[in-house]
Amino acid sequence: MTDKQLNLTEARKVAFAALAGTAMEWYDYYLFGLASALVFNRLFFTELDPWAASLAAFATFGIGFVARPAGAVLFGMIGDRMGRRPALIMSVTLIGSATALIGLLPDFFAIGVAAPLLLVLLRLLQGVAVGGEWSGAMTVAIEHAPAEHRNRFAALVQLSSPIATFMSSGAFALVLLLPSDSFDAWGWRLPFLAALPLLAVVVVLRSKIEESPAFLELLSEQKPVRIPALEVFRRAPGRLAVAILVSMLGVGGFYFVNTFMVNFASSERGIDRQLMVNATLIAAVFQVFVTLLSGRLAERFGPGRITLWGGLATALCALPVFWLLDTREPVAAVIAVCLALSCVILAYGIAGTTLTSLFPTELRYSGVSLGYNLAAVVGGFLPFLAQLSLARSGGASWGPALLFALFGLMTALGGFLAARLAPGGVHSCETQHSKEAA
Repeated sequence: MTDKQLNLTEARKVAFAALAGTAMEWYDYYLFGLASALVFNRLFFTELDPWAASLAAFATFGIGFVARPAGAVLFGMIGDRMGRRPALIMSVTLIGSATALIGLLPDFFAIGVAAPLLLVLLRLLQGVAVGGEWSGAMTVAIEHAPAEHRNRFAALVQLSSPIATFMSSGAFALVLLLPSDSFDAWGWRLPFLAALPLLAVVVVLRSKIEESPAFLELLSEQKPVRIPALEVFRRAPGRLAVAILVSMLGVGGFYFVNTFMVNFASSERGIDRQLMVNATLIAAVFQVFVTLLSGRLAERFGPGRITLWGGLATALCALPVFWLLDTREPVAAVIAVCLALSCVILAYGIAGTTLTSLFPTELRYSGVSLGYNLAAVVGGFLPFLAQLSLARSGGASWGPALLFALFGLMTALGGFLAARLAPGGVHSCETQHSKEAA
């Protein structure tokens, strides 16, 4: 076997470990989003009226995103100083443990106000963990990949999102088959408790991967940056701003579709909640194909340009998607979820290559983490903001539709700027930074 074949084999191994861990992390995170729409509003905020309870549940969901920049700084420092591998093992362990504890948490009827407070605390821990997970997994996968295959490997890791959707929505679809009393008493907890065996598998996989060649080369040439997050703000504030724009739709749009739209269709338009959960499963099938398509398109046209196209497609489909939901027809609702998620994923599927191309090796883990997770501070509250917009629009769907379109346009702008900053990918970015430093 040639060196090139060996490198490609190792790259596949690393990408699979990154994919498995990120799928588990997103599974844990998506569970909270579904539970916010279907469980927490009733069992943890029970003294509020239904609309206010949904608002409180979505606010709790959004709090996890506020914690993500802290995770980006923490795990970015570990990843850029100690290595990508230890950062990835630590992050996945933290979120798996927090998710399992949510499954054991007593509800409001058992311990009163302590229940939502503990729920918020565990959500914050989830946010810290996710702050270093996706960016680290994407960084290590791309740094192991041959240059000509980086877009494909980036898209491969992004398959973690539809896999996690299958797992989380599938788990909830199964427990929703239980009688309502059983579901409320213990059924909803089972998907959260499943995080523990998944965690064991992922830790084993990640403990067997090699450290990033780019990071090892960096260590042989220079000392790691002492506080990488500060250096990102000092040396690359413009690139960080572009990274935030690129990430807006991927962070906010996905949760908008799988969390807010599920709640909107069931609570506001009377569409069966089981149907809406099943719609997210059907949309995940489309997500797989669109993710792979985005990787192939990026090889031909560049990741920045595909990000631009995905953002524009989302903005254009925003109003039609809600017109479909307003019909209250089951088939139209399924089409709406599939269309909305496919547009989001066209941009999100290639986000890893777009973001890593913006930062040099010594700042890459921190730069990607900060860009992605600072966007999450805003994007994570998109379901909450969409719920508020319903009040402003008098219950009409144009309010959340315009909000969805705005996030699409922000990411379109980010893709346009990213294509101009780093059209040649990771290596060209490093060359550009070297010239800037000189």
